[in-house]
Amino acid sequence: MKRSEINTIYRQAGACFARHHWALPPAPRWDITDFGLGDFPHFGLTLINLATEPEYCEKLMYARRGQTTPCHTHAKKKEDIICRSGELTLKLWPKKPAAGATLPPTLTVPVNGAPTVIKTGEPYALPAGSRITLVPGVWHEFYPTSDECIIGEVSTANDDLHDNFFLNPDIGRFPGITEDEPAAIRLISEK
Repeated sequence: MKRSEINTIYRQAGACFARHHWALPPAPRWDITDFGLGDFPHFGLTLINLATEPEYCEKLMYARRGQTTPCHTHAKKKEDIICRSGELTLKLWPKKPAAGATLPPTLTVPVNGAPTVIKTGEPYALPAGSRITLVPGVWHEFYPTSDECIIGEVSTANDDLHDNFFLNPDIGRFPGITEDEPAAIRLISEK
């Protein structure tokens, strides 16, 4: 990603958070990624780590219509994904959705605390204020179906380097950066 693109995305996300009255901590830890695919408008996500503790993590995320967080799972992390504004659509699989794999037609996950049956691999819309709980091993991807979306995450301890397993092996968790202008912020992936 170009630094100029990161700076623009940072300003757009900050403006969205401000419009929705989300006050950020004094020194937020920004994470803007294209998942190493070089196509942020289609595969991109903006995240802020609000809390990173040994037992738990909290994130605030921003995405725009057309952006997908690619299919992935976690071996250890249990997470609640919360639609804070807009509408978020998820696709879930109980096991790795590899070519030729036979998967159960549905899976049951808590939505707002109630067990909910969801069709495997089918879009499931999560309106503002709703949350879905994902346990380790549930494969998932998500994208806004509104123009923009603020997404929350509350999870067990987060390990971005060792506990993100993407269906596409070419995906990287953090972007490469081309410096074409001064940085407005430094990302958590930068030393």
